[in-house]
Amino acid sequence: MYKKIILPNGLRLILVPNANTKAVTAMVLVGAGSKYETKEINGISHFLEHLFFKGTKKRPTALKISETLDKVGGIYNAFTSKELTGYFAKVDTAHWELALDWVSDIFLHSILPAKEIEKERGVIIEEINMMLDAPMRYVGELWEELLYGDQPAGWEIIGAKENILQLKRNDFIDYLKNHYSSRNTIVVMAGNFPTTQAEKLIKSHFSSINKTAPKTKVKTKEKQNKPGLLLKHKQTDQTHFCLGARGLHCFHPQRYTQEILAIILGGNMSSRLFMEVREKRGLAYYIHTSVEDYTDSGYLMTQAGVPNNKAEQAIKVVLQQYQKIKEKGVGEAELKKAKDYLKGVSSLSLEASDAQAMFLAGQELLENKILTLEEKCAKIDQVKAIQIKDLAREIFQPNKLNLALIGPHQEKQKFEKLLKI
Repeated sequence: MYKKIILPNGLRLILVPNANTKAVTAMVLVGAGSKYETKEINGISHFLEHLFFKGTKKRPTALKISETLDKVGGIYNAFTSKELTGYFAKVDTAHWELALDWVSDIFLHSILPAKEIEKERGVIIEEINMMLDAPMRYVGELWEELLYGDQPAGWEIIGAKENILQLKRNDFIDYLKNHYSSRNTIVVMAGNFPTTQAEKLIKSHFSSINKTAPKTKVKTKEKQNKPGLLLKHKQTDQTHFCLGARGLHCFHPQRYTQEILAIILGGNMSSRLFMEVREKRGLAYYIHTSVEDYTDSGYLMTQAGVPNNKAEQAIKVVLQQYQKIKEKGVGEAELKKAKDYLKGVSSLSLEASDAQAMFLAGQELLENKILTLEEKCAKIDQVKAIQIKDLAREIFQPNKLNLALIGPHQEKQKFEKLLKI
């Protein structure tokens, strides 16, 4: 069970007490990510997240920030996505007040030292280089660039190097003022902690939060009339590709149908594509199908790493499986297996306090409502076999099909010829 509180300033609190654990997580989520940026400041959401670890009035150095929780064996981090940014601390229950003090301190009182901004440019440039050297990760960035192009949804969260090198301290201050507000922020505590005391402490810590209405993001535009292809030539030992279709956003009534469709195709080790690509043909070590359902767009996509000389073969197999489920659908036994799998992994994923915090607060922030695990499972159970087939027919169309690929290939034409469904 959880308790949701909305303060007069618009700040939302979610308390998730659990006496049967020795851990507690304090987390803050804000509705600001790379989709809220302009081209000139693309990358600022992620850069700012880094700067929150460089000093506050109370803890003026990076060392003071990190050793506060290191001294008690805490786990702490932050993350930036396209639609939100989060900061959290997870500690032994005896230190719940420290975790809350720490996360509120970096969120509200970071001083953004100019000298730290200069040093952090180098850190982020190396993070970009690390991504570019990791094709398994980078191909996912290319996939969204292919789908959405030159708009916030298609830009990389980490930003372009030229932006990282020229952002000024005032840019960060303006971004904070315009995007970090009580009205798009959620504070969540999950684990073993005294709820009454925590509620009072949160209200006290966050009394000074900015109350200005935050700026909104630009709605994602989707336009496609034929199969899309983005080929990145790179001397790699494997070809990594993302192959899939535009799909459903998180508010669509068939969102759980889309999730189950992805599981049937490539969501686990007994899925169709795992069996066809890895077990039967030995073409890949990894292959998986997943969905992304943003607030205003979504997709279903299969990713794999395959031999360079067998990339075309692997792509054909994936397309064949898309075509097969589109034409023949799914039987009741396979559908039940996928449903039970999704319910099972959803349940197991919520064992930890930080996972519970993100599960509840993420829904509240992005969807403005919360489904419990039981309510989610009920929706999963409602999905019918005919809905799987109908959705496959809807999304597996030439004008929604896309392929992003990294490898030592230069001939786009041979891959373009494959994109038929």
